[in-house]
Formats: sequence, structure tokens, C-alpha cells
Amino acid sequence: MSKFNDDLFTKNYPSIDLHGETRYTMIAPLNIFIDDNIKLKNKNVTIIHGRGNGILKQTTHEFLKKDKRVIDFYVGFFNPGCTIVELKVDKTPKK
Repeated sequence: MSKFNDDLFTKNYPSIDLHGETRYTMIAPLNIFIDDNIKLKNKNVTIIHGRGNGILKQTTHEFLKKDKRVIDFYVGFFNPGCTIVELKVDKTPKK
């Protein structure tokens, strides 16, 4: 399935809204959000950063580039104010 088709179902992904945060205060909630979704084994999540001046988007992408829990991320096709993230999730059940 292409990324274009994936965008049709982004409303079903868990999401976090970073509106109102600054580039310094957004890191902690974003980190906790990723941790929680890895524990819940959610492979895809949505980060809503808005369009504005692009500061939150830039900071979000810098954070995701350095995060080893992230496989890939891209800006939403239909909504450039959000980023779709693919997480490394261990699908094997624990014994």
C-alpha cells in the first residue's frame, strides 16, 4: 500500500495535538506519546503540529530523525499540518 492510500485512513491512527506548545515544551509529551504507542503496539501514529510558521513541524521532524524507535515519517498528503509516523513495534508475543 502506498503512502497516498495510507493517508485515507489517518483518522484511525492515535494522535497527539501539539498546538499551543513551544519547541521546548513539545518534546516531553511527544516522547511519552511515542512510548505509550509502542507499548500498545500501534505501528502508525499521527502528530498534529499545524502549519503556521513551521517551527513545531521542524522541531518534530528533527526529533523524529534522531529517534531510534521511528522507522519512517512523512507529512500528511491531505493535511500538511500533521506528520504520519511509522514506529518500530515488536509484534511477537512474550512467553
